[in-house]
Amino acid sequence: MNDAWRLVYDGFDPEGESLREALCTLGNGRLATRGATPDGRPRTPGTYVAGCYDRLDSVVAGHTVTNEDLVNLPDWLPLTCATPGSGWFRPQEADLLHYRHELDLRHGVLVRDLSWRDGAGRVTRSRQRRLVSMADPYLAALETTFTAENWHGPLRVHAVLEGRVANRGVPRYLDLRGDHLTGHETGSEDDLAWLTAVTRCSHITVALAARIDTDGMPARPSLATDHITSDHVLDLARGEPARLTKIVALTTSRDHASHDARSAALRHVRRAPPFDDLLARHKRAWDRLWRRARIDVTSPDLSRHLHLHVFHLLQTLSPHTADLDVGVPARGLHGEAYRGHVFWDELFVQPWLDLRFPEISLGLLRYRWRRLPEARDAARAAGYDGAMFPWQSGSDGREETQTLHLNPVSGRWLPDHSRLQRHVGLAIAYNVWHHYQATGSMPPWCAELLLDIARCFASMAVPHQGRYEIRGVMGPDEYHDGHPGAPVPGLANNAYTNIMTAWLLVRARETAALAPHLAPTAAELDRWDEISRRLRVDFHDGVISQFTGYADLLELDWDRYRGVRRLDRALEAEGDDVNRYKASKQADTLMLSYLLTSGELAAVLERLGYPVEPGLIPRTVAYYLQRTSHGSTLSAVVHAWVLARSNRAESWEFFTEALRGDLDDVQRGTTAEGIHLGAMGGTLDLLQRCYLGLELQRDGFRLDPRVPERIGLLSMPIRYHGRQIFIDADDHEARVNGTARRSYRRGESIMTGTGDLGRRIIHHRERLGLTREQVAERADMSAGYVAYLEENADTPDTGSLYRLADALHTTVDELLGGGRDRPPGHGPAMSHPTLEALAQEECLRLIEPGGIGRVAFNSVHGPTVLPVNYKMYRGAVIFRTAAGGPMDQDLRTGLEGVDIKIAFEIDMIDEPNREGWSVLVQGAAHHVPPDEMDEVAGCGVTPWAGGERQLYIRVVPCQITGRRIHGM
Repeated sequence: MNDAWRLVYDGFDPEGESLREALCTLGNGRLATRGATPDGRPRTPGTYVAGCYDRLDSVVAGHTVTNEDLVNLPDWLPLTCATPGSGWFRPQEADLLHYRHELDLRHGVLVRDLSWRDGAGRVTRSRQRRLVSMADPYLAALETTFTAENWHGPLRVHAVLEGRVANRGVPRYLDLRGDHLTGHETGSEDDLAWLTAVTRCSHITVALAARIDTDGMPARPSLATDHITSDHVLDLARGEPARLTKIVALTTSRDHASHDARSAALRHVRRAPPFDDLLARHKRAWDRLWRRARIDVTSPDLSRHLHLHVFHLLQTLSPHTADLDVGVPARGLHGEAYRGHVFWDELFVQPWLDLRFPEISLGLLRYRWRRLPEARDAARAAGYDGAMFPWQSGSDGREETQTLHLNPVSGRWLPDHSRLQRHVGLAIAYNVWHHYQATGSMPPWCAELLLDIARCFASMAVPHQGRYEIRGVMGPDEYHDGHPGAPVPGLANNAYTNIMTAWLLVRARETAALAPHLAPTAAELDRWDEISRRLRVDFHDGVISQFTGYADLLELDWDRYRGVRRLDRALEAEGDDVNRYKASKQADTLMLSYLLTSGELAAVLERLGYPVEPGLIPRTVAYYLQRTSHGSTLSAVVHAWVLARSNRAESWEFFTEALRGDLDDVQRGTTAEGIHLGAMGGTLDLLQRCYLGLELQRDGFRLDPRVPERIGLLSMPIRYHGRQIFIDADDHEARVNGTARRSYRRGESIMTGTGDLGRRIIHHRERLGLTREQVAERADMSAGYVAYLEENADTPDTGSLYRLADALHTTVDELLGGGRDRPPGHGPAMSHPTLEALAQEECLRLIEPGGIGRVAFNSVHGPTVLPVNYKMYRGAVIFRTAAGGPMDQDLRTGLEGVDIKIAFEIDMIDEPNREGWSVLVQGAAHHVPPDEMDEVAGCGVTPWAGGERQLYIRVVPCQITGRRIHGM
């Protein structure tokens, strides 16, 4: 395995343990465990289940404050050993001869390999492999192999299930309560041990069950109230490895299909296979993820950073997450910083997921939709309409942001106004719209979400001197929470908030057309239109002002504070206030250029009545870049993006900082408390939407690549409107499915067939003695796309497939298998098929071309299903049948004046991609009357059975539903 897929730590480094623990976290989207050693000190163990929160009261500075935390759950890792006459092994005390941690990013396995010499000169080697199963979201395992290098005899092994844990992973939270677990119970059943506990306030029962598989004699567990120990003896022969494996299941009372947590945990661990089988299933699950998440670049070092970001994103948000009621935790499931809360980081994560794992993204939107009632209550309490989402969200969607925060530099507790960052609602709405653009699907509940957010921001806008203003908010900057000296917190007319509100209100009108049953009144739509044309934006010195009054702020002495990323803390510790200065923590106004293309931003400003002078946007970028301290990992992502086309060298510097942000811990100690998921997702999105210039449009997508030279060739598959499409590009040329082009139109024909296309390409290429590069040159496509087709189940577009067949001196039928491999539909099922509900508009788009469908109705002989050719004509389904035939008799409506409701179903199966879709149209069937016959006949529908079938039937839909299935 090359270094692009490995993260390696050599030597035992107590000072760096907490950082390594965070970066070596293993997870599966439901469950994650930090990379803490089973036996060392210091260690900051953490095992977390997505969405498992608890709330506790603490007394701080004379005030009672309430905090909701993602709960640190019982520690399943502890395991150590002892050679004869020695104490328990501790790496910080041992005579270590070798010590290495290696994280396998491709397969999600953490390996620790070490050897040590005891006081008697005995050398022992230990090799541990750890996984948190991506195949079974309830299971995790630790396999330890011991080898006596120069001795033989008994080795004692001590294993623990530890319930005496608390949330203690963030030093600045140590004055606050973290003892979330209570009511511990333990027990054993056959060869299994179990431990349960209950969260204090949310009353979630947590159960941990374990099985020890060992080469030695079984041991009976020793039970205490809040932990379990078991001691084993392995009889080691010199040079012969002996193995002990701890397999655990972690369940909660929130799990699906569970009667109770304890019995569920026991069932899961009892049925768990041996470690080798568990590992094989886990690796296959990761292989499936990497096929969809593939990103290829020329540089191995750059590849490793990208793989690390994809890896941690998918450990936090996997297909298992799609079915959970959870959002995007800003620090992943990797630590306790930010208390596991959900902020706006989904804005940087979901666009990447939309184009690879739309089912995950839809689940994250559903998390927000389920909290819509709470957001509506919050809006009403603040005097607004619609829904106002909290800056920090947790279990039930109430505002979790504290009213006090600690400045660790000064040691003072200060007022916290960050709940005024109402722009989190704009992020949610943006993600709804991007999901619609990427998938073509706007479920009614997604439309409801976007419309209620638009309703809230429209109600925040108040008329003033011929314009509308939004007051009392904070922007993404986070340093400025009020005007200097003002009696109340909040800013007026934050440019990011106002411009994105104008953008949102236009999108809301379009969304209302997609969901007519949710559409606001004409008067409300007219008001939205007016506000979207008259919101106030301030300007100064030829740039966009961050907010009203920004121009009057003081300039900071940047030389004095050079390198200080958290200016707010430094200035407060000196008795000063960052609100007085033109200084930002991270991108604020520049976020506009992150979310909107220059054309889109200019269009919004001009709609607002502000002419866009030449150079406005580049001047604005340069202005704020000089006044930003980059106190957030997100800042480097945004600045890399906005500089990509004007200053490519500086863009690259910010991009590499964002890539290395957690590896190098650029924020000085924060990564140890949890990785920065938004920054990781942002770097991946930057590659696709910024450096590839991928812009989703109404009828397809467009590419305008600006790939940095040091990236070389950038290639990746995306999933657009249900189709897998391969894109690769360099600094000069973009290719779609291997062919040089810069646009893709929605609905382009894709060749379908059965069998293993990749295997046949390899066969014919080797038959001709050609390399991939030679085949690519002959077929006028990129070598990367040839490699992708050989390694992945995919089918190219028609033109590419014909050129490929010609290059390989064969036929398209031969490449597609000619139907000889197996009967259609007889392939094995995938492990995790998922269904995606389709919006009515997407259903109509799919069936618009016409084809073969099935009509189902009750005939005189009982339920009947018949195939027909159909066409769509003026929103109705048209097909032909024989006059006087059974369908004519059973569907004689219209002429008889009686509506007969029928079902009309159309589906499409794409076997190479293991996916498909199905659309069901329900409505009344009518004979087309003679006076309309000539007009309807012009649609060109032909009868399925041939012959003189001149009776036209029209089905007028009253309901249209559809599903898309992934991973069949």
